[in-house]
Amino acid sequence: MDNRPVGMFDSGVGGLAVARAFRRLAPSEHILYFADTAWFPYGPRPAAEVRKRSFAIAHRLLASDVKLIVVACNTASAAALDALREAFPAVPFVGIVPGVKPAARQSRSRHVVVLATAGTLDGGLFERVVEEFGKGTRVARVVGHGLAEAVERAEHRTPHVRARLRELLQPEVSAGADTIVLGCTHYAFLANVIEEEFPGVTVVDTTEPVARRALDLLRERDALGPGPGGLSLIASLDPERFAQKVERLGFQRAEAVQV
Repeated sequence: MDNRPVGMFDSGVGGLAVARAFRRLAPSEHILYFADTAWFPYGPRPAAEVRKRSFAIAHRLLASDVKLIVVACNTASAAALDALREAFPAVPFVGIVPGVKPAARQSRSRHVVVLATAGTLDGGLFERVVEEFGKGTRVARVVGHGLAEAVERAEHRTPHVRARLRELLQPEVSAGADTIVLGCTHYAFLANVIEEEFPGVTVVDTTEPVARRALDLLRERDALGPGPGGLSLIASLDPERFAQKVERLGFQRAEAVQV
């Protein structure tokens, strides 16, 4: 048993999709969630900058004695996951890999779309995943400009966002794509909207597999917490506003502190 918290981080609310799945699977675990709101969004930023922020956040989470860190952000995983594991070998890190593997397996048309940020699609991690698991499948890359920002503003069900999704995804769906991979944790909050706009298309969201992997690592290390579980928030800018966003997304009211 290990009553230390599990650390998670993202540039904003997106990683809360992972936190939500993890809390369903491991309700006795306490999550310390770092939202790098001062640097949101990560997607358009250079990889070196995202890597620097990821290391700063990892140091802050480790200062709070977390037992595991989930890089709950596709862009940060692409930019920093390997380097974080190398720098902190005693700490288990769980990152997010775009779900090309399950998408390729499920697609009947052998045509899938990966909706992600530029930082994720341009990274070497994504290229390796496509090379390994995308053989024989047309993998279309679509950059979701503006979508993470809309989710961050809790405007993910607005007519504007629906129109933007149709603009981004309709060309590939019309060309035969039958599977859409959500390559950004912010986009997990758009899953239902995408399914409504494109009936019959399969949406692949990797947040639950990532949460399950974190739980498996805790079990392997005999590090499950005794409870009670909970959620603590850290925000690098405007913590009260971030706490309000968390509440609007269906989490219980949680206090946020600023660093």
